[in-house]
Amino acid sequence: MLEAPIPGNEAQRLAALRALNVLDTAPEERFDRLTRMAKRLFGVQTVLVSLVDANRQWFKSAQGLDACETPRDISFCGHAILQDQPLVVSDAMLDVRFADNPLVVGEPFIRFYAGHPLAAPDGQKVGTLCLIDGQPRSLDEDELALLADMARMVEHELAMVQLAMIDELTGLSNRRGFELLLDQTLALCSRLNRSASLLFFDLDRFKDINDQHGHAVGDRVLADFAHLLRQTFRSSDLLGRLGGDEFVVLLSVSDLAERERALERLARSVQGYNADGSRGWELAYSVGFADATPESRISGAALLAEADRRMYLQKQQHRQGQ
Repeated sequence: MLEAPIPGNEAQRLAALRALNVLDTAPEERFDRLTRMAKRLFGVQTVLVSLVDANRQWFKSAQGLDACETPRDISFCGHAILQDQPLVVSDAMLDVRFADNPLVVGEPFIRFYAGHPLAAPDGQKVGTLCLIDGQPRSLDEDELALLADMARMVEHELAMVQLAMIDELTGLSNRRGFELLLDQTLALCSRLNRSASLLFFDLDRFKDINDQHGHAVGDRVLADFAHLLRQTFRSSDLLGRLGGDEFVVLLSVSDLAERERALERLARSVQGYNADGSRGWELAYSVGFADATPESRISGAALLAEADRRMYLQKQQHRQGQ
């Protein structure tokens, strides 16, 4: 086994890592959604967002692995952060650097590894988005490009930690955070020749709830609706609160029929919420949609505008009692 050398800029690299304020923090959905998506798209056993600390690699998100960290001196990621391009090891048993590595000859019996370096906002390489499998394999050019795109999405999420792009009330991405990921997710769908649907929600009669019950209850209603969205949609879909009582969901790498199925699930969830009857208010919403196909090449801004337009038309119908 060959231990990865320490980078010449190690002090600056570690300073950038610590400045992110993510080490030893709780799991976050923003990262877990991306690792779940990568696991599904690449069909591998394990996907990690691995941050290389002084003496360990610590996993901000881990799919397919129970450990939260491993020693740095046996890590593949310690090698990956030394280069600008992804480190791809098609068969670790045939690579002199890793053939007798404890992670290869023992659990989790790594054979395939592909790690794309992750850069902090100042450019320092702080870790990797890595794919791991127990069978030898390789990545073609399109898969390498997809891995690079997803690594950039993870980098945006790391930057979001510093830029406070999460809505504090609901825990969803706020407008800035959602828009940062929207165009990149659309690009991923286009690359995979798949469609996506954007749903734009606005709560009906929300002002009446605030006026009759107070803003504290209004905040509870917003948090409850966000909770129902999380329960309803897939773990890999993107959820956001744009502001006020406006919410958005992007159903990524989806066929368009999934939009209708998802809306039916949400309608049942809201019906169950309202059936309680003890709160003194009911949830109601208007929703508009806009679809992005691989051929449309529509921008995120245009998709939001079209879904917003259709939502407003439905809201007018609701006001007219239709």
